[in-house]
Amino acid sequence: MSTSATAAKIVIIGGEGIGPEVTAQSRRILAWFAAHRAMPIVLRDAEYGVGPYLATGEVMPADTWEAIDEADAIVFGATGGPETTAVPAEARRRASLLSLRRKFDLYANLRPIVAHPALAEAAPLKARVLDGVDFVIVRELTRGIYFGEPRGIERLADGQRRGFNTETYTTGEIRRIARVGLELARSRRGRLCSVDKANVLEASLLWREEVQALRDAEFPDVALSHLYVDNCAMQIVRAPAQFDVIVTSNIFGDILSDCAAMAAGSLGMLPSASFGAPDAAGRSKALYEPVHGSAPDIAGKAIANPLGSILSVAMLFRQTLKRPEDALLLERAVARALTGGARTADLAEPGSKPVSTREMGDAVLAALEALAPEMASGRAGEVAADKRQAAMTHS
Repeated sequence: MSTSATAAKIVIIGGEGIGPEVTAQSRRILAWFAAHRAMPIVLRDAEYGVGPYLATGEVMPADTWEAIDEADAIVFGATGGPETTAVPAEARRRASLLSLRRKFDLYANLRPIVAHPALAEAAPLKARVLDGVDFVIVRELTRGIYFGEPRGIERLADGQRRGFNTETYTTGEIRRIARVGLELARSRRGRLCSVDKANVLEASLLWREEVQALRDAEFPDVALSHLYVDNCAMQIVRAPAQFDVIVTSNIFGDILSDCAAMAAGSLGMLPSASFGAPDAAGRSKALYEPVHGSAPDIAGKAIANPLGSILSVAMLFRQTLKRPEDALLLERAVARALTGGARTADLAEPGSKPVSTREMGDAVLAALEALAPEMASGRAGEVAADKRQAAMTHS
């Protein structure tokens, strides 16, 4: 593994629930690329969750924050679960995933949705519906109702309790995430769908107006459409292949990406990447994590699907390391492992025997060993024509 001054620093934080199980497989993948593809990376493990809280009084101890501050990229597992009741709410807030996103202003979250043909029989949707599905949800990640103030629970004069949250966006906050979506659409098939609830919410009305204004002023070559969020959810399960890039607010992106998991076979298949604004050198902090949560009901059983985490590593190769050939190699290895019949429990067809989390990692590593010589023997030219190489580039 490279230790040169130019090596990218990657911190791996398993977190809670199934997080450590799936990131363990991503770590094996990263180590393979360092050893076999001369990838200049340095890996560092760090703790997060109930364990470090009981030992240090902090969910994210000082050495984890130090590792994150120094890192070029963070590979994160999951947060949450029933054991988190052992952590006081204030301690959790100080080091939540939301606080990490806020600290580095990781406002742009990319969630690719790809239907693998090998999973057609296991997917909840019909194969004909999934044909050609390949789109990206761009979710605004550091504003909106999850961060808006005021918020809270109060007791009213008549004794009832009232909970309240605030959905708020400014012109600048909308335009910066819309720009990510428009640039991404321009690099793909030239179609952007902006999702809101402008018929009910003023914040959504402003969203629609600002996205349209930016498109008209700077991106006339991108075809822009608008959908209400309820209609979009229906379209994702009715005809998902119609989408190229979707851009939407924090809460709507959260909901729609889980819905879109039905087009990918399982929530365990979905990767994501989150970015902040580039610094003077053009670099931005990046967080890579599977979309699934901590799944406490299966934690510790060695049956979790690690592919969402592994495909997040492919995004890391493409985005942070600028190594599209390696990203493509890993994506093809995942596809070959699935074609070869490797299935964790969430993907297994009735009557078939699922593999364990580690066995799925083994299948991807075996596919990498088989595919790497093909990439080295002249097939790298395919990368230039790979539509998804540029498609995931963040600006």
